[in-house]
Amino acid sequence: QVRLMESGGGLVQPGGSLRLSCAASGRVSTLAGMGWYRQAPGKQREFVAKSGFNGNTKYADSLKGRFTISADISRNNAQNTVFLQLNSLPPAATAVYYCFLLAFTDLTRTTASWGQGPQVTVSS
Repeated sequence: QVRLMESGGGLVQPGGSLRLSCAASGRVSTLAGMGWYRQAPGKQREFVAKSGFNGNTKYADSLKGRFTISADISRNNAQNTVFLQLNSLPPAATAVYYCFLLAFTDLTRTTASWGQGPQVTVSS
């Protein structure tokens, strides 16, 4: 069982920045990637960004240019880490940010492990 530990959330003023970190303990030989979702109050969880084990990254279209994902992930690592840099934050970015790790269960399907999610609050 992979355990994901996140850090870096908190209160930030509008226009400010935060950096979220997520560390996944345990080697994952079928690792597909790691990334982030977020869930704002009263809204559904939405995709933010993902980094594949091959280095490819993907962002939600609405967040490109403002959020940056980086990762140190490999199928040989005893610990895999993913980061999310949040810049120019508006109040609408207030949400719980959930880290996830994807692992292949067969050639085409994956299963996800989730972190507890740090709270990010953007407010003056």
